[in-house]
Amino acid sequence: MLEPGHLFQLIKEEGIEFFTGVPDSLLKHFCAWVQDHSSAKEHVIAANEGNAIGLAAGVFLGTGKPALVYMQNSGLGNAINPLTSLTDPEVYQIPMLLMVGWRGEPGKGDQPQHRKQGRITPQLLDVLDLPWRILDGDTSSPASLVEELCGEMREQQKPAVLLVRAGTFENYERDEIDANTLSMTREDSIQKIIDGLEPRDVVVATTGKTSREVYEYRNERGDGHGNDFLNIGAMG
Repeated sequence: MLEPGHLFQLIKEEGIEFFTGVPDSLLKHFCAWVQDHSSAKEHVIAANEGNAIGLAAGVFLGTGKPALVYMQNSGLGNAINPLTSLTDPEVYQIPMLLMVGWRGEPGKGDQPQHRKQGRITPQLLDVLDLPWRILDGDTSSPASLVEELCGEMREQQKPAVLLVRAGTFENYERDEIDANTLSMTREDSIQKIIDGLEPRDVVVATTGKTSREVYEYRNERGDGHGNDFLNIGAMG
């Protein structure tokens, strides 16, 4: 397995000093390392993957240095437009390094919403004409892989992709977890909304924790789930 700090240092040695993206479960140990070892000016968690591509483009245009953008492969859909109409060599020729978590990789079990995206991810990267390499815990020389890929990124003046398999990184826990200073949590908000619903009201919940918490709180109240649509896909 690969130590997150080692890969972070390899990327910094390529002149990449700005990190942005949307957190991903396969990349969580790397993202945690970045959070602990970057300043607020060096690391921005974006609202979606397209925004992250835009931030990285701005960094390059302003400084001449490429940035790193991390995302789950489900977020590639949000990134396609800026990748083809902003960063492409036929437009503004903006290099950046993308680190993409490979959910739904064929042959590995995953949830239904990741299967199709996981199966077509390599072909999608080929269609986008992006140089890419697979990174996993058995990669013999991460340093050579990063150096080679960043070389293609600079030579071709386009984004390049590290496609990261599940189980690539060693565990890393954050030194300090950001304190919650908000007066109301997400869970509190969900409970207040459900408590105020009429029996005929319909709930459509977004993917991830929100849907799980709606389900759990309905159970806690003794409600049924007939009026709830709990989305498991369509991330972003």
